[in-house]
Amino acid sequence: MMADSEGIKVDAHSSDATSVSLATKRMAFVPLENNPEVMTSLVHKLGLSPTLAFHDVYSLDDPSLLAFVPRPVYALLLVFPVTSTYEDARRAEDEPLPEYTGSGDGEEVIWLRQTIRNACGMMGLLHSVCNGAAREMVGPESDLAKLIHDALPLDPASRAKLLETSPAIARAHASAAAQGDTAAPNADANVDLHFVAFVKSARNNLWELDGRRKGPLNRGQLSDADDALAEEALDLGVRRFLKREGGDMRFSLVALAPSMD
Repeated sequence: MMADSEGIKVDAHSSDATSVSLATKRMAFVPLENNPEVMTSLVHKLGLSPTLAFHDVYSLDDPSLLAFVPRPVYALLLVFPVTSTYEDARRAEDEPLPEYTGSGDGEEVIWLRQTIRNACGMMGLLHSVCNGAAREMVGPESDLAKLIHDALPLDPASRAKLLETSPAIARAHASAAAQGDTAAPNADANVDLHFVAFVKSARNNLWELDGRRKGPLNRGQLSDADDALAEEALDLGVRRFLKREGGDMRFSLVALAPSMD
């Protein structure tokens, strides 16, 4: 694992990308590498249109660096170290909230509870591509389209079971886990990095989607013209998040946006 002010890298090389933890009897994945090429390959295998891809975001404030990101941006995926500050804030915000029970076509976003250990990378990718305008760019006969169709009518607990038993998810994850630039820990390793998605919905709300929370979190209203990397979206989402962390620069950000190929 490597972490610095320019980004965070996690695992990838393993012949055993999925296992069951002997200690907890809980299904476990080898953590995905924080690598836009690996992420893009995974979601394309599942059925997202090749017209979309993940891209590194090198700055939140420098216009010359932000210009490298194709627009519009449909989702942001924030990767960060799990700190005591984060855990305290998460518990404090979640404590008064009810457990999310949403399901069906009326949901503004599809939220997926994480029950697979070290699967936060996969959860972040699924939250990014299954919601907002990106959902309309999923191949109609693809594994991802089937997953969305099957998940929509289910409650969160049943959705979690669907993911645990999905051969398509296991295959795509195993393929992605075999890629990347850094050596992988095994699936039972304790990894202190976490992935959270920020997605603009069809109703112009910015949603924070994290499978470890009690449910999806509506962070506020955006304009029709705003994408997920707009100033207002950054203020409601990523900047607010990082401000709470006290300026810890050990984070990485990738954007789901049009492909440059």
